[in-house]
Amino acid sequence: MQTLHVDLAERSYPIHIGAGLLSRADLLAPHIVGRQVAIVTNETIAPLYLQALQDTLADYRVTPIVLPDGEAFKNWETLQTIFDGLLGARHDRRTTVLALGGGVIGDMAGFAAACYQRGVNFIQLPTTLLSQVDSSVGGKTGINHPLGKNMVGAFYQPQAVLIDTRSLDTLPPRELSAGLAEVIKYGLICDAPFLGWLEKNMAALRGLDQAALTEAIERSCAAKARVVGADEKETGVRATLNLGHTFGHAIETQMGYGVWLHGEAVAAGTVMALEMSHRLGWINADERDRGIRLFQAAGLPVVPPQEMTPAQFMEHMAVDKKVLDGQLRLVLLRSLGEAVVTSDYPAEILSATLAADYPALVARLNNQ
Repeated sequence: MQTLHVDLAERSYPIHIGAGLLSRADLLAPHIVGRQVAIVTNETIAPLYLQALQDTLADYRVTPIVLPDGEAFKNWETLQTIFDGLLGARHDRRTTVLALGGGVIGDMAGFAAACYQRGVNFIQLPTTLLSQVDSSVGGKTGINHPLGKNMVGAFYQPQAVLIDTRSLDTLPPRELSAGLAEVIKYGLICDAPFLGWLEKNMAALRGLDQAALTEAIERSCAAKARVVGADEKETGVRATLNLGHTFGHAIETQMGYGVWLHGEAVAAGTVMALEMSHRLGWINADERDRGIRLFQAAGLPVVPPQEMTPAQFMEHMAVDKKVLDGQLRLVLLRSLGEAVVTSDYPAEILSATLAADYPALVARLNNQ
């Protein structure tokens, strides 16, 4: 087992990474303050891991709360189901909420914990690669709104994150690839040598090699822990973690939540960010193409939906959380391994990026 720490003074917490951690009561017990525990999970994960976790927590009064699975259910109605479960079982302020699942479960269970009786403890038990390397760390919680993704929520840190790498054995290949989009992101924004490691190890990662997965998860979590420790509330450097997300969230909102997986939309959105960085003269064509090839190697889409118009992109991007004082800020790359958040770009460059012929770009790349 590897253990990292998110350094946030009195709100600091450990990230444990290893195989079989869902059976480790000794890792959970220090972060459970009372005798009541609520496990929030979904219909896909419950048959796989719920009973095992309940066995691990045999000394506690456990309330399982099973939600429908999918991004389409990340809304107020489903959030109320969590509150119904907590109130129905008479959970008090000393309860602990455990989020057992992927990013949707982590975001909603964390938001519920932030709100229930004005805040109760919660622990992240992420079971997808995307949630293990990204959404479970950093305290971003929330739900979607029909007009924008993750627009309603709270910063609320967990007491601990337990990443059981064995849970990836049951992850569908499409979900695994979606998680790899966030792994690649860390190399692009702050760890250029990691890109070389990923190029060499992508086949092992997609083949569920435990050593490769553990190293990729540890390296990604370490990068995120550093950034979150320096900027918890996303007033500065933390926004660079959203590389590709402004374009990607627009795709998710326009196409319908869950039609494109989050990681798939982020991959296509990051290709757009790479293209815009190239058009600004910050990265050259070879660097842009290197990023695109890495997403392709991970089995991810690299062409945004062709039915989306530039006007539709702009409509959704206008309500992005990085908009300040009416100015759209984008995360772009000064170089591979160096991301910046900026609103200082010519409008015509953004327009050209939105209207670019991505199928032709990718076809040329594949024919080289």
